[in-house]
Amino acid sequence: MKTATAFFGCLILAASLAAQAQTPPAATPEAAGTHRYIVERTFKPGSLDGLDAALKAKVNANNDKYGVHWLMSYANAQKTKTFCVYEAPNEAAIRKAASDNGLPVDSITEVPVTLLPK
Repeated sequence: MKTATAFFGCLILAASLAAQAQTPPAATPEAAGTHRYIVERTFKPGSLDGLDAALKAKVNANNDKYGVHWLMSYANAQKTKTFCVYEAPNEAAIRKAASDNGLPVDSITEVPVTLLPK
């Protein structure tokens, strides 16, 4: 689990750097048969350090089995708390993918409405 947890942290850091280059998620993911969720996770200090490409591939493959797509994540300064944006068919799919990946889940909140500044 520590390896998967560490891998997930690298994903979060990479997403933070790439977030400015990404376009926002579709305004209505339900149109494609998916729903948007925020997944809150708590990690031990240092767990999000040192992720590699092999773990990333494994996590993405596990997510794909359940139709789960990770869009981006945000982490607190201590890298002990993450808030991850996913598209998935339902909450159960996110929980199954997280379990397969050995990732914690504190809470899952469906967020069907996108509010933009303009």
